[in-house]
Amino acid sequence: MPLSFTLDPTVTEPLFLQIAARLRAAITGGQILPGARLPSARALAVQLSVAPGTVDAAYALLASEGAIRTRPSAGTVVSGAAGTRIEVPEHTPFMFPAGAATERAAPLPLQVGLPALDSFPIRAWSKLMVHAVRGLSPNQLADPDPCGLPELRRAVAAYLGRARGVACAPEQVLITAGYQGALALVRSVLVRPGDPVWIEDPGYPPARQALEAAGARIVPVRVDQDGMRVAAGKVAAPRARLAVVTPTHQYPAGSALSLPRRMELLAWAAEADARVLEDDYDSEFRYAGRPLPALKSLDRGQRVLYAGSFSKLLFPALRLGYLVVPPDLAAAFVRAATLLTAGQPPLEQSVVAAFMASGQFARHIKRMRALYAERRLALAAALEASGVTVETPPGGMHLLARCTGADNDSVLARRAAAAGLAPVALSALAMAHDCGQGLLLGFANVPAAEAEAVVARLLAASV
Repeated sequence: MPLSFTLDPTVTEPLFLQIAARLRAAITGGQILPGARLPSARALAVQLSVAPGTVDAAYALLASEGAIRTRPSAGTVVSGAAGTRIEVPEHTPFMFPAGAATERAAPLPLQVGLPALDSFPIRAWSKLMVHAVRGLSPNQLADPDPCGLPELRRAVAAYLGRARGVACAPEQVLITAGYQGALALVRSVLVRPGDPVWIEDPGYPPARQALEAAGARIVPVRVDQDGMRVAAGKVAAPRARLAVVTPTHQYPAGSALSLPRRMELLAWAAEADARVLEDDYDSEFRYAGRPLPALKSLDRGQRVLYAGSFSKLLFPALRLGYLVVPPDLAAAFVRAATLLTAGQPPLEQSVVAAFMASGQFARHIKRMRALYAERRLALAAALEASGVTVETPPGGMHLLARCTGADNDSVLARRAAAAGLAPVALSALAMAHDCGQGLLLGFANVPAAEAEAVVARLLAASV
């Protein structure tokens, strides 16, 4: 089809980026429809008075985004998946304040999801690291297994069976680059451009953005005190390809998916031939009763993929997580891991495996559960003493301070960031359903003795 646009030679941006931007805008704006055939690189180069290689570069960029496809018999055609690059907005709930990337002298108080790094057993970890380095063999310096170190896969499978009621073989466990690495594998295997995917609303923005990058059609499903409203999802997209849920401790509301809804979700997945990705977010940290069982423990039809991460249990810089896949998908995920990753660093995997096998992992979680209960209580008491309305979920690593009156939580979050604090605005996590105004406050990295001082800083920044 003929294209009617011109380039601006006075702009410093490379010409191929201008071409890609104009084509992308035309596709997402509906001026160029899916299936439309684009001019050949040579023909468009003549029209725009540029070198054919410039158009080739623009087409290659759009093809890498999934916006266009090149077919030997049909030429270059629009795929309908344009605009799937991850766009980071100017103000996103998970960006550090300006300058933090270079300074990072210390973690920011109230940061959501950040564990108590001041209480991490560095000495014990260092001993295991030294032992692992000394024990390295030449074979271990070669390319790592893209599915993960066998001893870590066995340790994860044993831990999940014991602590989360998830029965799985080590062959079903893939070691990933944290939760986002697990999500990248899931989207590459299960999600095609245009596939509807249920996402909790409010929910975790990086998960939504990662799925959008695969061209998924995001279906926001409202969350209430019993978790995701499965019935609402069935009305909005009954044949969705995937549902992404945090059933044990919903992010950010803190609710748990009730047993009736768990059974309803599993029944829907079986009927719709869909899959469920369970993000077992903060499941180990529950302060009233025993940790809730995983959704995967109820999965008799093998519809659930189970994802976990060591970032909150150990430390974020480790960048290791795991994904448990049903047996019928194991081969596909092994192929995807082989193609998409070069594997995770074996040295760190070896240390984590030793940490788990020695029993130190379980003892560390037990200590952190007690410590977080203390810090949670101290921060909630300091907030309530200052007149702040606080919601304290029975689990997790953050509280929710509700904003009242005309307070705008996004404005308050930016003011707090300027004061060296890191709360998250609740409203920024919603897509289609209003969840009110509030601030998510991480308490795991705020010592109990400092809670009152941190709350005073937060209140001072809000005026």
